Amino acid sequence: MTRLGVFLAKRSINKSEVSRKTGISKARLSQLTLNHAAHLRVDELYLIALAIKVDPAEMLKDVCMDLQIREEASSFPS
Repeated sequence: MTRLGVFLAKRSINKSEVSRKTGISKARLSQLTLNHAAHLRVDELYLIALAIKVDPAEMLKDVCMDLQIREEASSFPS
């Protein structure tokens, strides 16, 4: 299960309802929740967050919690 899948499962979200509200197909939602190779687009994340009444930033932070920048890339010129 993907991070999105875990996020939705923890909240007992009905994917059929999300599909109806967002226009994202049930097949695509299944891909996004089960297949790590399926890349979640920002517009999909935003629509899903709105449909389940969650702050999109909270959802993004939870779904992308494993992402980190490289140390050498983290320092920006002043």
